[in-house]
Amino acid sequence: MNAFTPPPTAFPQMATAPKSNRFGAIKIIAAIVAIMLALLLALIVLLVIGSETGLVELIIGMVCAILPVPIYVILLLWIDRYESEPLWMLATTFFWGALVAIFIALIFNTGVEIIAAVATRSEEIAGNVGAVISAPVVEESAKALILLIFFFWKKDEFDGVVDGIVYAGMAGLGFAMTENILYYGRAIQVGPDALTGVFILRGMAAPFSHPLFTSMTGIGLGWARQSRNGFIKFAMPMIGFLLAIVMHATWNGSAAFGGKLGFFVTYFMVMGPAFVIILMIIHFSLRREGRIIQEYLYPDYQQGFFDRNEYERLCSIRGRMGLSMDALWSQGIGGWRLRMRCNQMASELAFHRSRVARGIGRDPKAAQDREADYRYRMQQLRHQIAQRQSGNR
Repeated sequence: MNAFTPPPTAFPQMATAPKSNRFGAIKIIAAIVAIMLALLLALIVLLVIGSETGLVELIIGMVCAILPVPIYVILLLWIDRYESEPLWMLATTFFWGALVAIFIALIFNTGVEIIAAVATRSEEIAGNVGAVISAPVVEESAKALILLIFFFWKKDEFDGVVDGIVYAGMAGLGFAMTENILYYGRAIQVGPDALTGVFILRGMAAPFSHPLFTSMTGIGLGWARQSRNGFIKFAMPMIGFLLAIVMHATWNGSAAFGGKLGFFVTYFMVMGPAFVIILMIIHFSLRREGRIIQEYLYPDYQQGFFDRNEYERLCSIRGRMGLSMDALWSQGIGGWRLRMRCNQMASELAFHRSRVARGIGRDPKAAQDREADYRYRMQQLRHQIAQRQSGNR
């Protein structure tokens, strides 16, 4: 059987109901409102930072803060190799961290520091209270809020540890970017050497500090999503959130109380091992996702929808990269895009079946319709791939 041609009656075309114009209009209005609010928050945040640093320092700080972000985003998205997350959700988490979470942090952290300064009559104590007590709790809560929203609202997209790490990392990167504008602006006021030092520290040596903290919450939520154990579902999100706060407080405390020695001890003895552990968690989580795809696409392989080579390659990252590169070399960019979409659709189908098996989603008819839709769309993609292959012969 041709590797890319399914049996003619394997997956019948699914009848789709016409979309409601009213529902589409509501989505457009909601998106416009969200964009307007985001722009308003961006303006307020930049005005607050600019009032402290000055206009020139603000602009230079923005350039320094934004410049390395695309590199870190690409590295973070590289993790999510089996089931890429929707672009709008990734963008939402990033800008939530960059605008909403930072706005919440500015309000509450400033308020706590003012109260502490009045109570203790010491700016130094107030600063330490803000850095070690207020900032970890407020900032991790603000970043975690968007994770909770997606966790409960988009169960079909937030369904494992890898997803939790990716969404948490995007929120953390956004928060760190805006926060760095302030730190770079302050450093510019001191001098070029100070800016260089702060950029090396915050932009190169520890760019993943905020994503690392928030990833604890993401791991807890992801673990709860993929587990059937009631205790894990209840306890892991809270444990992950508490770990995020503790790590954040430890990091800030090392700078506030430990000086350079305390900072480097914390960097190499706490942050370094934590980063390695995160990498190990990602590795084993990706292996788990590969097993899910292997298990839940096996019925399609048995039906002859996939041949053995394609099925086995879909079950590993290296195999998927091979399929994509083969399509690129033989069919060009268009063929590569089709192959990537087909790989993604195969993952969507497998993870949907996994969610149904774990009892996520209570409407059997909706689950059946979604599976039929995935299978039909994958059939169409593979038919287009087969047409391009025959046209290139």
